Amino acid sequence: MSGGVIPGSDDPVYVRRQYATEQGLRARKSVYTDVSGLDAREIAFEAVRDADPARVLEVGCGEGELSERIVRGLGVELVALDQSERMVELARARGVDARVGDVQELPFEDGSFDVAVAAWMLYHVPDLDRAVGELARVLRPGGRLVAVTNRADHLGEMFKLVGVDRWELPFGAENGAEVLSRHFAHVEVEDATGTVTFAEAEQIRSYMRSSDRLAVYADLVPELDEPLVARRRPVVFAADDPR
Repeated sequence: MSGGVIPGSDDPVYVRRQYATEQGLRARKSVYTDVSGLDAREIAFEAVRDADPARVLEVGCGEGELSERIVRGLGVELVALDQSERMVELARARGVDARVGDVQELPFEDGSFDVAVAAWMLYHVPDLDRAVGELARVLRPGGRLVAVTNRADHLGEMFKLVGVDRWELPFGAENGAEVLSRHFAHVEVEDATGTVTFAEAEQIRSYMRSSDRLAVYADLVPELDEPLVARRRPVVFAADDPR
């Protein structure tokens, strides 16, 4: 399995199945306990704050942690969307105005928001160009899209244990600026590099089992002679001035 690549995750059937419940997402989040370096969530929050918004849209909100923080920290009016009814339910439990919706067909008028946020979700979208176009459409002139994704070698040291070289990301650090530039006049990117330490192999196996596409690798994870340090490679894009 040397030289393997994790396939893209923009199959809508796969995405709906993965996020029908919160178990898989929470399992993946749970490994990020012993970490160092920059926090992409903090960088994204600052990118939103720097735009001084009054109305914010978050798409693919998941359980609503970032939406909740933006509302509490900035006092803005915020609408959150997710395709998963369960994720919307969990976000609403946090007090977020969350609704079921599709980023490829946003139910809002042109220029409705000052800032849009898409954190670790655009690589799940089947028609990426259409989704980014929709986000640009619902932003006011001079508005900002904050998009978070990963580099292809994110957690590379972990995946090399099972013979995988990289992720295949439909929207990643390597092509994100090009995609966003088709719909925004100015695009900047900031790396949020850091590390995550896995104390034991079972943490890695749990991460693998949390995803249908990764589960096949879980039993290939060897026991660790010492803690494994893997690099975190998220990036945060700030795209301004929708075309």
